[in-house]
Amino acid sequence: MSASREKQLRQELAASGVPDTKAELAKEQARKEKRSNTLYITVAVVFLLALVASVVWRSNVIGKNATAVTIDGEKYSAAEVNFYYWNGYNNFLNNYSYLVSYMGLNTAASPESQVMNETAVDMLGVEEGSTWYDYFTDQAHQQMAVIQVALDKAEAEGYTYTDAVQTQYDGTMESLNTTASANGATLKTYLQNAYGPLMTEKVFTEQLMRVSKYSDYINSYYTGLEFSEAEIEAAYAADTNSYDRISYQSVSVPGAAASTKDADGNTVEPTEEESAAALAKAKATAEKLLADYKAGGDLKALAEAAEGANYSSNDESSYFSSDLGLWLFDEARKAGDCTVIESGTTYYVAVFGERFRMEEPTQDVRHILIATAAGELTSEDEGYEAEQPQLKADAKAKADALLTEWKAGEATEESFAALATANTEDPGSAATGGLYEYVYEGQMVAEFNDWCFDPARKSGDTGVVETSYGAHVMYYVGENMPLWQVEVDSALRADAYNEWLTTLPADCTITADDFGMGFVG
Repeated sequence: MSASREKQLRQELAASGVPDTKAELAKEQARKEKRSNTLYITVAVVFLLALVASVVWRSNVIGKNATAVTIDGEKYSAAEVNFYYWNGYNNFLNNYSYLVSYMGLNTAASPESQVMNETAVDMLGVEEGSTWYDYFTDQAHQQMAVIQVALDKAEAEGYTYTDAVQTQYDGTMESLNTTASANGATLKTYLQNAYGPLMTEKVFTEQLMRVSKYSDYINSYYTGLEFSEAEIEAAYAADTNSYDRISYQSVSVPGAAASTKDADGNTVEPTEEESAAALAKAKATAEKLLADYKAGGDLKALAEAAEGANYSSNDESSYFSSDLGLWLFDEARKAGDCTVIESGTTYYVAVFGERFRMEEPTQDVRHILIATAAGELTSEDEGYEAEQPQLKADAKAKADALLTEWKAGEATEESFAALATANTEDPGSAATGGLYEYVYEGQMVAEFNDWCFDPARKSGDTGVVETSYGAHVMYYVGENMPLWQVEVDSALRADAYNEWLTTLPADCTITADDFGMGFVG
C-alpha cells in the first residue's frame, strides 16, 4: 500500500470513529518516554539535593549558622559558643593542672563521655551525674551572659573604652599569628585546631574584641571602687589574722616510730607500744628543750644538739591554721610566750616574738621591658654562653636609647607612659603605660626590687635596670599605702567586684538549642 493510500485510509477510519492503532501506539510510546524522563529528572534532582546536602554538611555551613544558644533574645552560633567553650576548657587545664587527674578529667577523651567524679562534684559545686561537657558548656553560657550584660551596661552608660582594648586585641592577634607561623600553619588552620572546625577568623576576631571590651569595662569598675579609711580599719579589725604578721621561733621534734624490715625484706609496721614510746620520747625531748631555753639557752643551738630536732624561725609570718599557728596567732599571745605543742605525732617548742601590721609604704613604678632576645642557639649548643652577653647588651642598648628618647622629649610621667605602651614587652603592664602599683618589698626580682626600694629614691627618678628578663627602663612614681592597707583594700575590692559580677547575669534567660549545641565541643 502506498503511503498516500495508507494516510487516506487512516483518515477514513478516524472519521468513522475507529481508532488509529499506529497513532495510538506512537502516543503511548511518547507518554512512556515522558514518564521515564520525568522519573529520571526526579531521581537526578533528589541525587543532586543529596549531594549538595552532603557538601554543605561537610563544609560545616549548617553548624556555622545553626543557633546553639539564645541569651535574652540574642542568638549565638555554635562557632561562637565554641570560642568560650574551648577557652574555658584550656583555662581550666592551666589553672587546675595539678588537680586535673585527681578530679578524674581525662584530657585524651571527649568531655561528653566523662561523668564527673565525686571529688570534682564537691570542688566545683555541680550536680551529681554531670558530665565534663555539661560543666564546660554551662561555664561557656554563663561567661557569654556576663559579657553580654556588661557590654549592654557599658553602652547604656555611654562608657568610653580605653586604648587598652585595642592593645589587648592586637597583642593577642600578634601572638596567635606568631604561634601559627612557628607551627607551619595558617591562622585559619590554627584556630580550627584550637577551637574546632567551625571556627573562622571572623567569628574569632569578633568574640576577641567583645572580650577585650568586656575586660576594659569591668577593669574600670574594679579600679573605680573606693573605700574610706574607716571602712578599711573596720575590715581589718574584723579579721586581724588575715592581715597581721608575727615573728616566732620553733623546734619540731618528730615522734612517729619508724617501720622496720623483716628477714625477707618486708616492711614491718611499729607496734602500739613502739609508737607510744617514740611519742613519749619526742615529748620528753621537747619539754627538755623548753626548760633549757627558759633557763637562758639559745633555742637554735639547743635544737642542733638534740637528736631529731629541727629548728626554724620566721620574722614575718602570715597566718596558718595548724596547731602551731593557732597558738601563735591567739589574740592572748604576748612577746616571749613559749610552750610545747602536741600536733599529731610531732611536738613543737614554740617561742612567740611579736605581732604587727605591715606599715611600710608600697611603691608605684613604671617600667618599659626590653626582653632579652632568644637568640639562635640553645643552652646545649656550642657558642651559647658566648652569645648571651651580646643579646643582653643589645637589650640594654635599646633600653638606653628609649630613655634618651624620653629625656629629649617632654620628660613627664605621661610621656613615659605613652612610650611604655608603644614599646614595652611586658604584657602585664602594657595597657597601663608600664605602671605597677602597690609594689611591696620582695615582690619583684632582686635588681628591680632594689632599685625601687633604694632609700634615696625620689619621685621622677629614672634609670635602666638589668634583670633575668631583660633590660627595664624605670620611672619611679612614688610611695603609696602601707602594705596592710593595700591587703585590706584588695580584699574589700575583690568582694565588691565579685558580688557585682555575680549579679550581672542574674536575670538572664539562657536557652540552649539541642541541634546547634550538637556542634559544640
